[in-house]
Amino acid sequence: MKPFLTAEWRWLAMINYAIDAGVLRPLVPKGVELDSFEGVTYVSMVGFLFLNTRVLGLPPPFHRNFEEVNLRFYVRQRAPEGWRRGVVFVKEIVPRRAIAAVARSVYDEPYVRLPMANRIELPTVRYEWRAGGRWNSLEVRAQGEPAPPAPGSFEEFIAEHYWGYTARRDGGTSAYRVEHVPWRVWHVAECALECDANLLYGAAFAEALAQPPRSAFLAEGSPVQVYRSRLLDSFPE
Repeated sequence: MKPFLTAEWRWLAMINYAIDAGVLRPLVPKGVELDSFEGVTYVSMVGFLFLNTRVLGLPPPFHRNFEEVNLRFYVRQRAPEGWRRGVVFVKEIVPRRAIAAVARSVYDEPYVRLPMANRIELPTVRYEWRAGGRWNSLEVRAQGEPAPPAPGSFEEFIAEHYWGYTARRDGGTSAYRVEHVPWRVWHVAECALECDANLLYGAAFAEALAQPPRSAFLAEGSPVQVYRSRLLDSFPE
């Protein structure tokens, strides 16, 4: 099967927060379960660049390079080869209406369009989006040299997911596969999130995002291949 979308995901700034599992359970799609690291469930604010985007092999005019910021949490699905580890998105922000419309149509994902900007001046990476009449931002400052996450590490738990799961309006679940090489990551010396989380995500998420983050890091990124979304029960066992 050919990928539906190819692109490069670069400079993934990830800020990770512990959250009560009870906040997430109503959002878990049917057929998967919440994942955790050492008994703690997490949400992550993630900002990154979409570069050299192609849909079915063709570059969309004026939509090849853009920012995305998303809030996500972590799930897993039991499969014959073992656990498939994936993510569920609470909301994904992009700067162009056409991108949001196509993503909602093909993947049924919670995309919204907002004005966005970025500043990549290594070791500092910053993403901005305008909501509620003001600019929100996510920023990290990396330190040291990048390295692959250690097996079993928290960085591996956050960064290495190759499935996306979506709760459908009809009560079913859609799933799609993502392929990329493992990413090298930098540890982060400083991070900051300035966000009207209550407006964008609701009070329960705002409470979690107001706490000090458990960790933050910067992933180098790589070319990626994203396959078309399918009903979860249509994947071969």
